[in-house]
Amino acid sequence: MNLNPLTALSPLDGRYAAKADALRPIFSEFGLMQRRVLVEVRWLLALGDHPAITEVPAFSAAARQFLTTLAEGFSLHDAERVKTIERETNHDVKAIEYLLKQRSAGFAEVEAVKEFIHFACTSEDINNLSYSLMLRDARDQVILPALDKLIATLRHMAHEFAGQSMLSRTHGQTASPTTLGKEIANVVARITRQRAQIAAVELLGKINGAVGNYNAHVVAYPEVDWPVFAQAFVEGLGLVFNPYTTQIEPHDCVAEIGDALRRVNTILIDFARDVWGYISLGYFRQALKAGEVGSSTMPHKVNPIDFENAEGNLGIANGLFEHFSTKLPISRWQRDLTDSTVLRALGTAFGHSLVAYDALARGLGKLKADPERLAADLDASQEVLAEAVQTVMRRYGLPNPYEQLKALTRGHGISKDALREFIETLELPAAAKQRLRELTPASYTGLAASLAEKI
Repeated sequence: MNLNPLTALSPLDGRYAAKADALRPIFSEFGLMQRRVLVEVRWLLALGDHPAITEVPAFSAAARQFLTTLAEGFSLHDAERVKTIERETNHDVKAIEYLLKQRSAGFAEVEAVKEFIHFACTSEDINNLSYSLMLRDARDQVILPALDKLIATLRHMAHEFAGQSMLSRTHGQTASPTTLGKEIANVVARITRQRAQIAAVELLGKINGAVGNYNAHVVAYPEVDWPVFAQAFVEGLGLVFNPYTTQIEPHDCVAEIGDALRRVNTILIDFARDVWGYISLGYFRQALKAGEVGSSTMPHKVNPIDFENAEGNLGIANGLFEHFSTKLPISRWQRDLTDSTVLRALGTAFGHSLVAYDALARGLGKLKADPERLAADLDASQEVLAEAVQTVMRRYGLPNPYEQLKALTRGHGISKDALREFIETLELPAAAKQRLRELTPASYTGLAASLAEKI
């Protein structure tokens, strides 16, 4: 069966293909090959730049350009050639080395040193750097911009609805009022903090040979300070050098970025569920789109499908991120191969995250607050003012304030008139009593509006 979006096994290559498209050049097998070629080429160039490695003379400008073009111009045709070679070698990284040797044929200066392509390297020297480059590019070019877009939208909503009073529901029960903007500001603050932690994750790399000791390097060139050379090379790729490894870089940084993304995704699941609930309560209405159907049998329905879609995709992503963080840092002795197939699923976790961010952005764009519905809930919940009354009573030393309000309101609510009559019986200063008379659930929001405006 030919592959197209309708026959794809993964929804990221089918139903959600367009939404995950930005990650395709990064996490596809082509993207991995492209970065492997880049690392191999940069390693050969670095060897030529080292004065003690005289067998690889410094490359001319023409040779440097030739090699750079091999890396930067890596094409789908090149990738297909790698797969052809791999069918013979049954080794994906060795196939990259052979491709570069083949492509160097005819350029004498490079062909003369072709055996220094992959010099002293194990496959994992190339792989770990390639995956860290993939993670860096996905984070910086795709994920962080998508999160920034969400944060900007939510910040705008926090400001727009800063003063829109809303009934809180702690434990699902009526509780002290807040504002719609303040509740959104809470989410902005949480995501912004996690966004900084995602950006701060150090993506590590190593290039220290078969078991991390520079064995082959030292036996060939004992006079070279290989740890210093390796550090400069890794940092030259824009990564952080890890000086202590086995055959593999231990993937702790992969777990770290996965855990950071899992935290922001968990916050967004929490938010998606809350918005779903507010839509159900009627606090938000959703914009209608001509031609859309909410139910195959109930014509009236406008379902919160974007928030449900986001929640589902975030859950899939987090399941994978959790597996990455518990599996990848574990390797039997100096190396086993169980990490190889797991690393290939990195793009799946990032992809479902990106689909979810897109769904959230789309869903937020449809929302419109319903002030009348919000006000009706507040007006019907006079009991939430019990907190205010008993707290003022505490200030002025009145007896048993909590117990009096508990008896008045717990489990059965209270009317405006009944509450006002109770306030009139209190021996309070005139100004304090007047504040309580004027208080309404809609005005009992503390500093919520100013907090939302400041986010």
